[in-house]
Amino acid sequence: MRAYELIRETYFRRSYIWIAHLTWLLAYGVYWWSIVPTKTETTGKLILFGSGLFLALTLSAGILGDDIASGRICVLVTKPFWTGKLYLFRLVGLSLQAAIHLLLTGVLLSVLDWLTPRNSIEGIGVWLLASWLLFNTVAALSTSLSVVLGRAFNSLLLLVIFIAGYLLMNILIGLLHGEAGAGWLTAFVRYVWPPFELLRKFAAGEYGQYALTVGKFSLSKSVACVVHSLILTCIYGAVGMLLLCRRQFSRVRD
Repeated sequence: MRAYELIRETYFRRSYIWIAHLTWLLAYGVYWWSIVPTKTETTGKLILFGSGLFLALTLSAGILGDDIASGRICVLVTKPFWTGKLYLFRLVGLSLQAAIHLLLTGVLLSVLDWLTPRNSIEGIGVWLLASWLLFNTVAALSTSLSVVLGRAFNSLLLLVIFIAGYLLMNILIGLLHGEAGAGWLTAFVRYVWPPFELLRKFAAGEYGQYALTVGKFSLSKSVACVVHSLILTCIYGAVGMLLLCRRQFSRVRD
């Protein structure tokens, strides 16, 4: 029962959560219904960054930081309840929200396409999957930051880091082009940074023709992209659970 209650809390803990869901659904519908014809890839990119990034930051704002700052965390993490389950159930709640949101997005676009087939939605399912994978990765990273940052500063900090990091890395890659330092920077973006570009190429089909071979085992590049995203989510989540389990809490409000 406690697992259900903790997951359910992620849907109702703030009043703007449902407004955020409806706002993005409305934005997708208006964008698809616009006078200017759009391709599936264009709509998919909007969903990828809208739901995969910005919705994840919105829903995870203060996901644990609010409880820690208010002292409510002391009530939630009572024995014999393992503290790591609090992190896990909150993250599962966010992931389920994203799955329902993206499912409704697919239904909405399908209905609009049936009513007025102005634009193509062929292959939109892959973009929805990529958006869900990106959402989980960003939500796990944001939830982990929420353990050490009070209130909603976890999402605000990540937003600033993503914007500044994207600009800075593009500048550095351009300056270090052809030099040894560029390889380390590219490896960091590819393997440690949330997989924005990786999932965009995955959804666009740019990796479908390649294969990843390790000894006798071979995986298509598309499967490798999915596995890489899930591994990052697990790593970000494991760090957050470790921090939460080791932190001392107080009933005093910050």
